[in-house]
Formats: sequence, C-alpha cells, structure tokens
Amino acid sequence: MTLGTNVLLIELEEELSIEIRDDLKKIGYQGLTSCKIRDALEQVKQKAPRMIILDRSRSGEAGLDFCKQVRNMGNRALILMLLLKETLEERITCLDSGADDYFLLPYHNRDFLNLVQFYLQPSVLQQEQIVYASLTLDLSTHCLLINDKEIPLTMKEFELLKYFMLHPGEVLTRNQILENVWGFDFVGESNVIEVYIRYLRLKLEAQGQKRIIQTVRGMGYVLREG
Repeated sequence: MTLGTNVLLIELEEELSIEIRDDLKKIGYQGLTSCKIRDALEQVKQKAPRMIILDRSRSGEAGLDFCKQVRNMGNRALILMLLLKETLEERITCLDSGADDYFLLPYHNRDFLNLVQFYLQPSVLQQEQIVYASLTLDLSTHCLLINDKEIPLTMKEFELLKYFMLHPGEVLTRNQILENVWGFDFVGESNVIEVYIRYLRLKLEAQGQKRIIQTVRGMGYVLREG
C-alpha cells in the first residue's frame, strides 16, 4: 500500500542510503530523496517531507544547524537522527537542535522500520484539545499552549506529554510509558524516559511552571500540581 510519504535522507553514506530507500519502499513509502546538507533546506521547501533522516556523524555541526533552521521556519516534519554513539550528552544535543528522536547505528532494518512506522502511521484523534491546569495540548496542530503562549515540542515530547495529560494524577510506571509512547517493540537504552522527561521539564519550567511531572520514587512518574 503506497502512503505517498516523502522521506528526505541527508548526508547518508551511499550504500546505507540505498538500503534504507529500498526498505522503505517495501513497506509502502515512496518519494525518498537523498541530498547533501548544503542542499537540504531547499529540498525541505520543495519536497515538504513528512520525515527527515539525518546522519549526525557525517553532517556534524552543520546538521545541528540545519535542524534549528527547519524549526525556525515553523516546519514540523519529523526529524530522526542516526547516531554512532548513544550518550546522554549526544541525545540532549540532538533534542536541543529540534530532532524528534534518534536511531543508533549500525543499521538494523526491522528496528528502524518499526520506528518509522510508529511515527508515520495515521492516527485518529477523538478530541481536539487536552487541557490540564494552564497547559493546553492541541491534538490537530501538535502545539502546546501555556497561558496562550505557544511552546514548540518535538514529536516525542508531544506524545509523552499527551500520555501524561490523558492520565492526570495517575502514577505511570516506566513500562507503561515505554509501551504507550515508544511502542511495544522499542529497543534502546533504559534511561531514554529520563532523558525525554528531563527535556520536557526544562521546556515547561522555563515558562514559570512549577514542576508538574513529578518522580514517584521506585514507581514511576505522575502529572500533578503541588
């Protein structure tokens, strides 16, 4: 089944680019384009991709700058970075640039395609907004409003906050969060939740919010005031 989704590949090694392109076609994704970082912004404007796959090791600081420029343009395409090393500093650097998530090399097609499908699969929205305290999460535009001020979120931050806001006051275990936000087949480091919660807290508390995503020691996390 063809989904008609444009996926933009940037700074990938040629053999890897061909392999990913062929694997994506097998699950029905078409219109994949490969380009160099110097041409990437123009390709984003012309192709309007739903997902951008960027090799962090080959693009270097220019790749981070590219992500920031995409977000500054108001573009909300999903950005997935390929990493050679998975460190806390590297993950935070990727998130800070505007990336939604990362995939650790070497390339394994099953894990990679599961991640792509998780992000690009159609979703059915049953309501337009979720409201908790001063937070308003718009499900159609994927925007967060705090006291009418728009706060940019990556796709993973959006999904994580949405899960908390759908279960206010309920202690959510790490396994529940992994299954509902990352999917049952998630493969990755055990502290990925802590990384994203830390980053989400920074964005919320930068707006003068008290800490509402609270750690419940030995159990998990809970969204609550006070």
